[in-house]
Amino acid sequence: MLLGVNIDHIAVLRQARMVNDPDLLEAAFIVAKFGDQITLHVREDRRHTQDFDLKNLIHFCKSPINLECAINEEILNLALTLKPSRVTLVPEKREELTTEGGLNLNHPDLKKSIQRLKNENIEVSLFINPKLNDIEKSYELNADFVEFHTGLYANLHNALFTNISHTAFALKELQMDRKKLQNHLEEELKELKLCAKKGAELGLKVAAGHGLNYKNVKEIVKINEICELNIGQSIIARSVFVGLKKAILEMKALIDENKNCN
Repeated sequence: MLLGVNIDHIAVLRQARMVNDPDLLEAAFIVAKFGDQITLHVREDRRHTQDFDLKNLIHFCKSPINLECAINEEILNLALTLKPSRVTLVPEKREELTTEGGLNLNHPDLKKSIQRLKNENIEVSLFINPKLNDIEKSYELNADFVEFHTGLYANLHNALFTNISHTAFALKELQMDRKKLQNHLEEELKELKLCAKKGAELGLKVAAGHGLNYKNVKEIVKINEICELNIGQSIIARSVFVGLKKAILEMKALIDENKNCN
């Protein structure tokens, strides 16, 4: 199982002061050495990662570059010009803090966008909710990869196994008794396993990401059909205390340890 490290949150810190510190390229070199893939999201509003970041990463880094972007003509043209290894098409809303769910697979420009990228030999991944219908639709759309939005799983896990319910970050919709939370968590994990198996049966490569951290990643790692994780916020947050190299290696060790439990 490969680890893609999303470096958007380093760009968030840089943009807070509008200086080139921390340097995204320096972070990318560390990820390239100790991770397996560099992931970044160039948003329509350029709130963190910028066009020149993508250009620099593709020019100077040997690691695969996974560009997350919306179905937006300007960003797609940027991808077609710079040619990252993969483009992961994601939903995007200007007002959201982070991506809130899977892609609308009935978007009128989706099929055309996929084909344009594939015509330039760019691998295409669709960021989807773990639902069987979305797996089948992704296959019909001729995607190479699907990446499961694991946000609900992560939120349920946090509600059960951390003190988040006693903080300002508690989610109202998850304020229920522990038995219900446990049932919901088990159902979501079951759905992830079922969809991963279906994706693999159809010949799709299967990834997962969103909200994964050092505590909740263990059960996801045990799903054999998932070949890649894309993790950002928790690794970057951990790096504040231990450094980026160690934060990446700690996550990779968790992946290796729990993958071998099967």
